[in-house]
Amino acid sequence: MSVIVDNQPDIIWVVTTQWRGQATGYAGDKNACTPFLDQLSLESANFPQAYSNHPFGPFARAALLTGRLSPENGVSDYFDPLPVHTYTIAHEMEKIGYETSFIGKWHLYKRSQKDPVVGEAHARIVVPPDRRGGFHFWEGFESGFQINNPWLHGSNFSTPTKQEGYQSDVLVQSVINHLKKPAEKPRFTVLSLESPHPPYQEDANGIIAKEEKQLVLRKNIPLGGECERKVRSELAGYYAHIEATDRALGNLFQFMKESRLDKKTILFFTSTHGDMHGSQGVFRKGWPYEESIRVPLLVHWPERISPGLRDRALVSLVDIHSTTAALAGGKSLDGVDTVDFSSSLFSKEQQDVRLPGVPLSMPSIPPYPPNCNRRWKGIRTLRYLAAWQENGKPWVIFDMERDPFQRENLACDKALANELAALIEK
Repeated sequence: MSVIVDNQPDIIWVVTTQWRGQATGYAGDKNACTPFLDQLSLESANFPQAYSNHPFGPFARAALLTGRLSPENGVSDYFDPLPVHTYTIAHEMEKIGYETSFIGKWHLYKRSQKDPVVGEAHARIVVPPDRRGGFHFWEGFESGFQINNPWLHGSNFSTPTKQEGYQSDVLVQSVINHLKKPAEKPRFTVLSLESPHPPYQEDANGIIAKEEKQLVLRKNIPLGGECERKVRSELAGYYAHIEATDRALGNLFQFMKESRLDKKTILFFTSTHGDMHGSQGVFRKGWPYEESIRVPLLVHWPERISPGLRDRALVSLVDIHSTTAALAGGKSLDGVDTVDFSSSLFSKEQQDVRLPGVPLSMPSIPPYPPNCNRRWKGIRTLRYLAAWQENGKPWVIFDMERDPFQRENLACDKALANELAALIEK
């Protein structure tokens, strides 16, 4: 069900990378120092049951921009570019009168499999204007994970130009500079950040990482061996980048308040996927576990959106597309792959948004261990998380009400597996 909004608001998406849903202060993570997001959460609709349909970068980004799942959106392999004529949220928003802007990481254009994933080669790839998803203003980079001193090109830079500073700060300032310009139309802006994606040991804008021995580990991490050592080493850097990026976002929030843009702007904060960080003994993303698939989702609009938890509202990245279009007064794709959850924003009453559940999958196997090493499809219902291997065999089934840390695999329960498999076909 859509909600009609009288005056078209400005809309901003803040999309981070690898920021799992558990890793904020407001979500109860004792390792996370996120005072600015914590404050934002108090003023926002908070969806603790938000999920990445495809917990890996390009697949998640394609779903978010198109409102369609992979491979139907044209991205079925890690190296697939978004097809040139793909209809995106930018096209929809421009059609209904918006000025559209994209600033930051793209990760949806052609890139060489021979070049290292982390490095300047991918960071300096030029994304042609006709491959920028229909955004009128575009300033960013393909990929490359240059957490410091990123390379930007696009509307203001014809060739990749190195920018000094921490990437999150650089991109936030680019958004602020853009928002300072007068606009004759309502604005739709995407801020796409790489942090807190690895390399985790990169400098986090001067933030001193916590001592590894002081970190509080999740209950499903094997202790006492190499796995724990690696977890503690990586988490120290991970949380330093989370703190640095929270501080950068604080600059954006402060600017919006001082310029009084916050009252006329709907702001979404989320991430493309999470990171396992040793839970279940595995690392990185693509896995059918909560640490990989669950992402933060806050929706902020002062004096309009009712703040508070939406515990029963299962939502996913693909749903942000239709919800944004509905809030802007456009045509929703509700009923295709994406579900419009805008009505749940204006009431504190719990609503079952996406039933029977959120569709999940890994369409292909990216050649980068220790990420997930198999294709799978699955579903997250209010109670269960389930995934099946490519051959149709149940892989994991967890009762998330009784077993939130996913330590008892129920995949051998044939009756339950059949019941959940039937939901995927609906």
